[in-house]
Amino acid sequence: MDIELARTFIEIVSTGSFIRASERLNVAQTTVSARIRNLEQQLGRALFVRHKGGASLTPAGEQFLRHAPMFVQLWQRTLHQVAVPPGRRAVLTVGSEVSLAQPLLLDWVRWMRCSLQDIALRVHVDVPQDLINQVASGTVDVAIMYAPQHRPGLKIDLLIEEKLVLVTTNPDGYQPDGSDYVYMDWGPDFTLHHGMNFPEAAPDLSFDLGPLALNYVLAAGGSGYFRMSSAQPHLAAGRLHLVPDMPQFSYPVYAVRSANADESVVGPALAGLHSVARDETKL
Repeated sequence: MDIELARTFIEIVSTGSFIRASERLNVAQTTVSARIRNLEQQLGRALFVRHKGGASLTPAGEQFLRHAPMFVQLWQRTLHQVAVPPGRRAVLTVGSEVSLAQPLLLDWVRWMRCSLQDIALRVHVDVPQDLINQVASGTVDVAIMYAPQHRPGLKIDLLIEEKLVLVTTNPDGYQPDGSDYVYMDWGPDFTLHHGMNFPEAAPDLSFDLGPLALNYVLAAGGSGYFRMSSAQPHLAAGRLHLVPDMPQFSYPVYAVRSANADESVVGPALAGLHSVARDETKL
């Protein structure tokens, strides 16, 4: 069976729509429809019921969903194994969101190069939506993410319970009027709790990338909510100051992998990742 057919099927299930699946796959909607017709002809069963709100699975589609991720992941693992460099027993592709690349991903890669020398590594950094798609398709074996989307065939492990803390460059403290406040969009949960704690807040400068927002505050001055692990070196150096008596927000970090991954390769790598994550929480 053409792997693209299974990959297209998974995207429709994930998005709930032929149209949104075509946008994610960057192909025409007619191509998506043709692939599903081909797949249904091969299986001899209808897989989707299309309606005004999108598409839902038939009983046959529910059954195929149990197997489709394995088809895609097996093909990707086969490609990886064929590409194993001499002297290595396997290839592992790891990745993270941009905000987690330093130091967590970098420290994990350093650990694996020292402790798993028979494993060749491919390291990838991407935006969350693309990253979760790559894990689901098998092109990335393990990814470090915030708030990953649950997908069929994936396992999600908690790594770290990060804290978002309010810091400022002003040694005299936070400005109560919020004139220097930089809002960092840390996702829906943060937006909800931030609004509950600061109902009158109306910041006129916001960012959607943590490292960029932090670099701005360090360069231009101001205050904002940032991950404690990122703020800590600047707190120690006196470039930032923790604002006392202000709410802190939870921001957990997860490891995402395929449920069908080769545990002889992924297992030791994940154990190392958990060890690195524990060490970072002690810093």
